[in-house]
Amino acid sequence: MIHIVKAGESLAIIAANYRISLNQLIAVNKISNPNIIYIGQQINIPSLPNPDSIPYSIHISVSSKRLILKREGQVVREYPIAVGKIVTATPVGDFVIVNREPNPGGPFGVMWLSLSKIHYGIHGTNNPASIGKAVSLGCIRMYNNDVLELASMVPNGTRVFIRP
Repeated sequence: MIHIVKAGESLAIIAANYRISLNQLIAVNKISNPNIIYIGQQINIPSLPNPDSIPYSIHISVSSKRLILKREGQVVREYPIAVGKIVTATPVGDFVIVNREPNPGGPFGVMWLSLSKIHYGIHGTNNPASIGKAVSLGCIRMYNNDVLELASMVPNGTRVFIRP
């Protein structure tokens, strides 16, 4: 997968966002000075497939608290979600699923799908009454059965578009 460097990013931030080591990122991209990268630079993320090869995409509307799963542009499923509170808003932008963890425990329900922004993910919940509300620390919460269904369909590398 290719990541395009954005303003304010460093290789360390990119490595953390994609959950890979900084040394691996430097080696794969043959970077001689890790302190010199530029906006628009293409960084190869070796652990993920090219998102263009994945027929699925996830579209999240924070305001309507809905997650829409599409396959080749056609709506497959729509799910109710919970989103971040005003002070811990869900990040808006384009991300990919970088890894997953079944049964992460605690408030994360039965599945955690990590986004390419450290500390954020799509996950189940141990509080189903929170679905449909703005109550999280920025993550996308789903009913446990829904997140299991979603995780069974989408591979790592799937694009996730979060919009206001």
